[in-house]
Amino acid sequence: MVKPVHVIGGGLAGSEAAWAVANAGVPVVLHEMRPVRMTPAHKTQGFAELVCSNSFRSDDWQNNAVGLLHAEMRRANSLVMRCGDAHQVPAGSALAVDRDGFSAAVTQALEAHPLITIVREEVEGLPPEDWDSVIVATGPLTSPALAEAVKSLTGEEELSFFDALAPIVHADSIDFSIAWKQSRYDKAGPAGDTAAYVNCPLNKDEYYAFIDALLAGEKTEFRDWEKDTPYFEGCLPIEVMAERGRDTLRFGPMKPVGLDDPRTGRWPYAVVQLRQDNALGTLFNIVGFQTKLKHGAQTEIFRMIPGLQQAVFARLGGIHRNTFLNSPKLLDGALRLKAAPRLRFAGQVTGVEGYVESAAIGLLAGRFAAAERQGAPLPAPPATTAFGALLTHVTAGHLPGEKGSFQPMNVNFGLFPPLEADPVVDEHGKRLKGADKGRARKQVMARRAIADFEAWLGDAARVAAE
Repeated sequence: MVKPVHVIGGGLAGSEAAWAVANAGVPVVLHEMRPVRMTPAHKTQGFAELVCSNSFRSDDWQNNAVGLLHAEMRRANSLVMRCGDAHQVPAGSALAVDRDGFSAAVTQALEAHPLITIVREEVEGLPPEDWDSVIVATGPLTSPALAEAVKSLTGEEELSFFDALAPIVHADSIDFSIAWKQSRYDKAGPAGDTAAYVNCPLNKDEYYAFIDALLAGEKTEFRDWEKDTPYFEGCLPIEVMAERGRDTLRFGPMKPVGLDDPRTGRWPYAVVQLRQDNALGTLFNIVGFQTKLKHGAQTEIFRMIPGLQQAVFARLGGIHRNTFLNSPKLLDGALRLKAAPRLRFAGQVTGVEGYVESAAIGLLAGRFAAAERQGAPLPAPPATTAFGALLTHVTAGHLPGEKGSFQPMNVNFGLFPPLEADPVVDEHGKRLKGADKGRARKQVMARRAIADFEAWLGDAARVAAE
């Protein structure tokens, strides 16, 4: 008899992982601690309970990366997408679902599957050694006992318990007629680069207008179960720093020393720095700009920064409670823990943000585990696909940096390899420019992704059949 794969956690990632394993013909034991032990955020014992929102965001696969991920998941027999489509509620071009109906449908499907055994218990500490294939999909609220066990394997510094997220900007939306690349005092970093940062200069009036907007901007509050989230002095929200004095930021993350504005030859009054965030060089994060500003306020205020007036954000900033691994260092390309390969991780604990992204990584982990159990290891999906772009982000795409530099991310087109050449004309032969060129680029990337994903699914099916 084939030994089961154990899945720990019945959220979206765990539910999707269990479904993927079982549908590959491999038995699964799905461990869910609710209702034996509840979390501060969950209210029911249903699988795939939606905690913060009922939205799966855009369903437009041609123009939006999360919509593209929806399309790929549907092609991969996703349980989350099947139940989401069945319990959709009106939300324009987005996919929003009836929370209760959605969770009930996922629960019913898992309970009815003949190869899935459900055990309601908390897995305390590391799983038993005879569980030789385990998917840990415990989400942002991993139980303390399991979190401590993971820390014992990986080291204290490799597991984070809150997100301090700085906004991330698409590189091609930065105005380099204002911004320039330079490291402070032209000092070379470890890679020998003396221009490792993008610098956006502010004069005195621009700086104080920015501070006024920061102080007046509408902030979000911690949810009840996040209220014990700590502010660390090295990772304070920028608006908290601004409250300590109007010049605090100018002597902190916005200090201009050692940076010569090529337009003036002098140091600016203040500067905002951006650092390359991914190996492709398509994304840059705003250094030191973690924030509790509401998203609408962030886009308005951050576009006050010279050079970022037309910024397109791949992710906005935030601070909230979350447990996640330093995945690029700890996980291999099949989501296995390098220090203990019998353990795979899936979902938000790997460093993805969002319901759909968490479910997608769960689906991948399930497929990897089932293929390994059947003796036919599965190749990773191409980086040109939404699945592959997410997997690359959490296992290989992030540039190594100082402690805490890896942060969770939603799927976005900045994670995909660029096209060999951007489209220059539309289907009618009219020359593209501005926003139309950006839309056309996304559409070509989306069509490439679907073709590559379908080829990957076909290759995987052939390998499994051999």
